[in-house]
Amino acid sequence: MATLGDIGLAAAINSLITFVFLFAFTILRLQPFNDRVYFPKWYIKGVRSSPTSSGSFVHRFVNLDIRSYMKFLRWIPSALKMPEPELIEHAGLDSAVYLRIYLLGLKIFTPISMLAFAVLVPVNWTNDTLLLESLKSSNLEFSTIDKLSISNIPTGSNKFWAHLVMAYTFTFWTCYVLYKEYEIIACMRLHFLASEKRRPDQFTVLVRNVPPDPDESTYELVEHFFLVNHPDHFLTHQVVYDANKLSKMVEKKKNMQNWLDYYKLKYERNSSTRPICKIGFFGLCGKKVDAIEYFTSEIDKLSKEEVTERERIKRDPKSIMPAAFVSFRTRWGAAVCAQTQQTRNPTLWLTEWSPEPRDVYWQNLAIPFVHLTVRRLIITVAFFFLTFFFMIPIAFVQSLANIEGIEEAVPILKPFIEVPFIKSFIQGFLPGIALKIFLIFLPMILMIMAKFEGFVSLSSLDRRAATKYYIFLIWNVFLGSIIAGTAFQQLDTFIHQSVNEFPRTIGIAIPQKATFFITYVMVDGWAGVAMEILRLKPLIVYHLKNMFLVKTEKDREEAMDPGSIEFAAYEPKLQLYFLLGLVYAVVTPFLLPYIMIYFGLAYLVFRHQIINVYNQQYESAAAFWPNVHGRITVAMLISQVVLLGLLSTKRAANSTPFLIALPILTIWFWSICKNRFESAFRKNPLQEAMMKDTLEHIKEPNLDLKAYLLHAYIHPIFKKLNDYENVADLDEIDHENVLVPTKRTSRKTTPVPSKHTFSPPPSLIDFCEEDKL
Repeated sequence: MATLGDIGLAAAINSLITFVFLFAFTILRLQPFNDRVYFPKWYIKGVRSSPTSSGSFVHRFVNLDIRSYMKFLRWIPSALKMPEPELIEHAGLDSAVYLRIYLLGLKIFTPISMLAFAVLVPVNWTNDTLLLESLKSSNLEFSTIDKLSISNIPTGSNKFWAHLVMAYTFTFWTCYVLYKEYEIIACMRLHFLASEKRRPDQFTVLVRNVPPDPDESTYELVEHFFLVNHPDHFLTHQVVYDANKLSKMVEKKKNMQNWLDYYKLKYERNSSTRPICKIGFFGLCGKKVDAIEYFTSEIDKLSKEEVTERERIKRDPKSIMPAAFVSFRTRWGAAVCAQTQQTRNPTLWLTEWSPEPRDVYWQNLAIPFVHLTVRRLIITVAFFFLTFFFMIPIAFVQSLANIEGIEEAVPILKPFIEVPFIKSFIQGFLPGIALKIFLIFLPMILMIMAKFEGFVSLSSLDRRAATKYYIFLIWNVFLGSIIAGTAFQQLDTFIHQSVNEFPRTIGIAIPQKATFFITYVMVDGWAGVAMEILRLKPLIVYHLKNMFLVKTEKDREEAMDPGSIEFAAYEPKLQLYFLLGLVYAVVTPFLLPYIMIYFGLAYLVFRHQIINVYNQQYESAAAFWPNVHGRITVAMLISQVVLLGLLSTKRAANSTPFLIALPILTIWFWSICKNRFESAFRKNPLQEAMMKDTLEHIKEPNLDLKAYLLHAYIHPIFKKLNDYENVADLDEIDHENVLVPTKRTSRKTTPVPSKHTFSPPPSLIDFCEEDKL
């Protein structure tokens, strides 16, 4: 059982690690040769030039200005002084709202912490319940921290009324802050969309599950359908090509070109010997060959295969998927199409708002729509087993927090473990770092799962992977740690006491897991956030590329990869801290200051990163916020259920029934917020679309919108190959959109006269008769 001294040692270690990372960052960011690593956002915007391009040789690499080191903390006020409207213009609404989540944590937990320490800590401390329990049962372990928790209140005491009142107070305050924040962010989103500059996705709808037709191509079918059903607003469209194979070829060719550049640069530096490489597995085995000749021949071979594949895509009808990006003359027309059902059959001609071109995940557009249900079922089953079997390493981590269990399992280690410093290190630091190591690769696995499910935008992939990660953290890190920790710590007690005593033992053990979560917050939160600002991995990768691959300024720009906020990994962990704070606010308030330090430090670090480093891949206008709000609401519900269970084990018959109303009120609050604000994140108001269309028509009456939208949704691989003109011209895209006779013999989908039958358009009676047949 971790004591106050163990937690103090863990706090000292993590504070030292955090300080070292921050100090290393403040020094490294001042060096000229690291400038592109720590300020890439400004290079991308074209407002910063490399300090290594001028001055003496030493000055290009080392900052010799002593005065700059005296102001090494200048990055802190610089990160805070940019106002939010300027931040939104600089980095986008997604980034600004992401930062507001950290501020939300401070808004919620600052008053809660003050109340908890003023009311609950004195109430918990002024009891001797745990001491008396330990005298009755020598197997029951507790520490000084546990005396600050609800476990130290006597069974059936009237003091539980304080915890009940605080639970209501904390819930009402959290709901109030959440409601105001939802209202503010909904307004920010609507204002952002209304004031945003023209973008292709404002006029474009993604159409999926286009039904096959034997007489017409997908291009002709889509054109006829929208000319008939949206005659006044349809402008142009672009069908979706399956170019995944070609993309892999181009990526493979790019990698080989990098290796060729590396070996050529190596040969230029030492022309006495030709560079040699192995052609086996990852270059570790196989036949030795001349590296330059080998990669040159392989690139030539790939270039020929690339040309062949491009020609196949252009000519093979099977390379055209039953999906298309359809653009309209007005935002109003696009909004009507995206938010309505197109046919009587709700499974065909499915329309949704198109992601912005940067946000499209092109690989998944090639997945047939009918495969998506099966794929998602497979991933649901796989995710269940992943979550279930991850309990094994979680249980192992919890065993590290129990010194007595280790000593009983391996008695030979007892003299070594009992050394005070080692014991404090194991109980106060090792469990948190072990759990973090186990979770390192999990976000990557969950993102692969989300991609397999077939989502077509990067933002939806992030949201889906974040949802899975959050469920995983709740089940394994939160509930798993409590259940496994209880089983390890109270195993002997479970065996020797009666079944009726189990709930009481569990009720005492759950608050005691606060010590583990404190260490986890310090390791993952404090040190993890400081590691984020140091950017150690990007720093090493950039200098390796700069050393071996960079020959021109363009190469140096490509080597500078700023990355973006890893929303799928960071946001669920952030929500875990909300969960821990809300659960332990009443149970063990001692946890709250550690969480507040995390929110404050993370807000500062990520604000700096968003201003100077991250270059977001897409802009969803804070579409993720309803998920964030929902997860905090779930955290409130979990905290209320936990408290209800604890009070029931404490036989607080007078106060416990009054807690039942709290979950009901919380669900009612969630329903109010959903009905009031969520539509702003799911739909685009027609009034807003019409206003923006009208203003744009007045300001730019001669705007050629078709030229603007014509190539907006061409597959990026064709843009890289400068081949999009030919691909776009395959279906004579430049002709005027006029209603022409269709080649179709079937009349079920597009009611247009067929030139083969010259029959009139079908009526509603015709459709009914066809359905009867």
